Amino acid sequence: MTEDQSTEAATYDAAAVQEKWQPVWEALQPFRADDDVVRDGTREKRYALTMFPYPSGDLHMGHAEVFALHDVIARYWWQRGYEVLNPMGFDSFGLNAENAAIRDNAHPATFTYANIAMSTESCRKFGVSFDWSRTFNTSDPEYYRWTQWLFLKFRERGLAYRKKSPVNWCPFDQTVLANEQVIDGHCERCGNEVTKRELTQWYFKITEYAQELLDGLDELAPTWPERVINSQRNWIGRSEGAHVSFPVEGHEPLAVYTTRPDTLFGATFMVVAADAALAGELVSDEQRPVYDAYLAEVRKASDIERLSTDRPKTGVFLGVHATNPVTGASIPVYAADYVLADYGTGAIMAVPGQDQRDWDFAKVFDLPVIRTVQPSPGFDGEAFTGDGPAVNSTNDSLSLDGMGVAEAKRAMIDWLEAQGVGKGAVNFRLRDWLLSRQRYWGAPIPIIHCPSCGEVAVPEDQLPVELPELRGADLTPKGVSPLAAATDWVNVDCPTCGGPATRDSDTMDTFVDSSWYFLRYCSPHDDTQAFDPALADLWGPCDIYIGGVEHAVLHLLYARFFTKVLRDMGLLEFGEPFSAQLNQGMVINQGAKMSKSKGNGVRLGEQLSAYGVDAVRLTLVFAGPPEDDIDWADMSPSGSVRFLQRAWRLSGDVTSEAGADPAGGDVALRKVTHRTLHDAAQLIEGHRFNVMVARTMELVNATRKAIDSGCGPADPAVREAAEAVAILLSLVAPYTAEEMWERLGHEPTVARAGWPVVDEALLVEDSVTAVVQVLGKVRARLEVPPTISAADLEAAALADPGVVRAIDGAAVRRVIVREPHLVNIVIEA
Repeated sequence: MTEDQSTEAATYDAAAVQEKWQPVWEALQPFRADDDVVRDGTREKRYALTMFPYPSGDLHMGHAEVFALHDVIARYWWQRGYEVLNPMGFDSFGLNAENAAIRDNAHPATFTYANIAMSTESCRKFGVSFDWSRTFNTSDPEYYRWTQWLFLKFRERGLAYRKKSPVNWCPFDQTVLANEQVIDGHCERCGNEVTKRELTQWYFKITEYAQELLDGLDELAPTWPERVINSQRNWIGRSEGAHVSFPVEGHEPLAVYTTRPDTLFGATFMVVAADAALAGELVSDEQRPVYDAYLAEVRKASDIERLSTDRPKTGVFLGVHATNPVTGASIPVYAADYVLADYGTGAIMAVPGQDQRDWDFAKVFDLPVIRTVQPSPGFDGEAFTGDGPAVNSTNDSLSLDGMGVAEAKRAMIDWLEAQGVGKGAVNFRLRDWLLSRQRYWGAPIPIIHCPSCGEVAVPEDQLPVELPELRGADLTPKGVSPLAAATDWVNVDCPTCGGPATRDSDTMDTFVDSSWYFLRYCSPHDDTQAFDPALADLWGPCDIYIGGVEHAVLHLLYARFFTKVLRDMGLLEFGEPFSAQLNQGMVINQGAKMSKSKGNGVRLGEQLSAYGVDAVRLTLVFAGPPEDDIDWADMSPSGSVRFLQRAWRLSGDVTSEAGADPAGGDVALRKVTHRTLHDAAQLIEGHRFNVMVARTMELVNATRKAIDSGCGPADPAVREAAEAVAILLSLVAPYTAEEMWERLGHEPTVARAGWPVVDEALLVEDSVTAVVQVLGKVRARLEVPPTISAADLEAAALADPGVVRAIDGAAVRRVIVREPHLVNIVIEA
C-alpha cells in the first residue's frame, strides 16, 4: 500500500492532537526536575536556561523562535538520561508595564499579571518542556524581598553607594539610565534621545570587578558567541597608561589619565569636560559668565553626539594655565564638550600631533601642535596615531627620541615615578552601574533617610519594603518617583534613632531583578533565604543560556558581576553564571523587522491556528542556523504540515509488535536509522538543529521507500525506524511525536523514552561512491570499499570503460586521488 492509499491519510488533526495531549502532560509532569536524583548521583544534571521574558503581552514570533530552539536542547538532554532543570518565570517589573498601564489608565500590576497568565497559557500550549513548579515573577514581594536583601548585602561590602554626578536622563520615561541602556544616544527602551542631568543616585560598584570580568571572558570564549565576548571586552575597555599631575596656578594640581604618556612632550593645552565639577572649580571669575553659557549648551547634547569625530570642536578658555611637568611650559586649560565628565578624572592632556580630536580643537583655537612620533614615510594627514620613533621628546633628564611607542611609554612612566609627578596605571572604560529609577513599578530601594543618622538600612526583619498599591494615583512620569508623593508610605520612623525620617522613593533598575533569578530557580519556594547555596551549587552554573544578542553587555555583564559578588560572599562556589551561550537571530518579515507601521507584522496566534504548534516549531527550527535571522515570508509552514503528516502515517503503517527485535530486519534501513541517530546527536550538540531536522526528513523518506518497495510494515526494522523518527521529532514537534508514540503501542511520554542505543557495527559502510573526473567533468562513479588505498582507487578509475573513452588515448599528465571519494585525471588537452 502506498502512502496515498493509506486509509488514515486524512485523519491527522493538529488542533485535536494538541487538545488531547495537553492535559496528559499536565497530569504526568514529565519535566519536573528532582533535586534528589542529582544529589544522590542517580542522574547527572543539566541546567537549560532561556533569557527571562518580559510579560508585555502574549507570545510573539520572537518568543516562539527562542523557545523552539531552546526546547531542542532541553528535550535532547532528557532523552540522553540527564536530569534537566528547565524553569520559566517572568521579568515582570519595569518601564514597559508602567508605560502601558499609564496609556490604558490601568494599574501596572493589573496589566502585568494579566499578561503573565496569558503568556503562561501560551507557553503551555506551545509545548515547551518548562518545569512550571518553579515559576515566579520578579514583581512578587516574595521575590523582591530578596532583591532588597541582596542590595543591603552589597552595600555592607561597599558595593552599593550613593553619589551626585551627571547621569543619563530619558525625557520620555522621566528616569535615569545606566550607560549600558543608552544605545547610540537613545534610550534602549523607548528610543527617545537621552540628555544629561546632575542627580544624586545609587550605584553598584561593578568597576571593583572590572579586571575579573575581563579575565573571565578567556574562560568563556570557547563556548560563548564571539560577538558577545568582543562586546564585553570592548565595554570593559582595559587600557594601560599613567596618571600624570599638572600643576595649576592658584589650584590643586590637575591629575589626568593618559594611555600615551610617551606623548607628554607634545601636550600643548589641557581640556576639562565642560559638565565636570572640576571645570566649575577651575574657571576664573572673569571667564565664568562665558563658561556658564557654554555649559548650558553642552548639556543639551548626548554623549554619542559629543564623541562624534565629525562634530565641530567647541570650547571656552577657563582663564587658568597649567604647567606641563615634562617641558615646564605653561599651557592653557579649556572646557570642551568632546571630553566626558566620567572618563578618568574628567580632564585630559591634549596632544594635537598624535590625536585627531585634539588636532581639530587646536586648529579652531590656534593652539600649537608638536609632533612626538615621527609619521610614516608618505604620511600626509593631520594627527598621526600610528607607531614610530619618538621625536621632539627630550629634556635635561630624559630623552625618548628614537624609541618606539612601547619603549617610550615605559621610559616615560619610569621618569614620572622618579620625579614624583606621575605613576603607571590601568584604567577601564567600564563605569559603575547606576541602578536608581524615578519610577513606580520596581523594587523599592530599602534605605531610610534620617536627618540625624543619614542613610539607614531597613532592618532585614522588615523586608520586603512592599510597594504601596497607589491605585487611582497619577503615575505619569514627572522627574521624581510617584512614590515620593505617597506620604503615608514615605514618612517613617528612623530604625536607629526613632526620629522622623523618609524612605528612599526611587526603585531599582529591573536589571537588578534579572541578575540573580537563575539562582532563585534552584529553590524558588524557600522563604528563609534568597536561594539555597547547596542547591545553587548542585544545579549551577547554567549549562546553556539561550536568547538574543541584544543583551550582550547589559544583562549578561550584570549577571556575571552578581555571581562573582555572591561567590565572594560565600554563597556560591562558581564565579561564572552561564557555561555556554547560544544566540538566536530575529524573526523578520519581507526583509525587515516586524512592525505595525510597516504593515509586515505576523501574529503568532494566527500561525498556530492555521498550521498547528508543531508545524510552526518545526518551521522555525528548520529555517537555518540558530543565529541567523528568519524571514517568515520565505518560510513554508504548510510544507512542515505535510512532512509531519507523512511522519505520522509511518506510525500507523507499522504492524510488528512493540518490542520486536529489529536485528533480523532490513539491514539497509537499519543502517539509515542508526546513522541518522548517530549524526543527530552530533548535530544537536553542535547546535546545527536545522540539519538534524533535515536528516530526520531523510529517515522518514527512507522508511516510506522501504515499506513501498517490499520491506513491508511487519519488518521490525520499519518499527525501529518509525520509533527513531518519533524520538527525534519529540525534540521539535512534541504533539506529533507523542501521537506517533501512542500509535506505535507505547505509554506516554515519548519525551522520556530515552535515546536509542546506536549499533556501531551498522555505521560501517560496505562501500562508498567514488567520483572520477576527467578535465573537471564527471566520467564515472565507482562503488569501492571505504578502506581502498590511493593506488587501488587510481587503478580502478583508469580501468573504467567510461574513463578510458574520455581519455581517448591522450597523455595523462596527473592523477589526483582523494581516497575513497574522488579521482581527478588531468590529460593533455
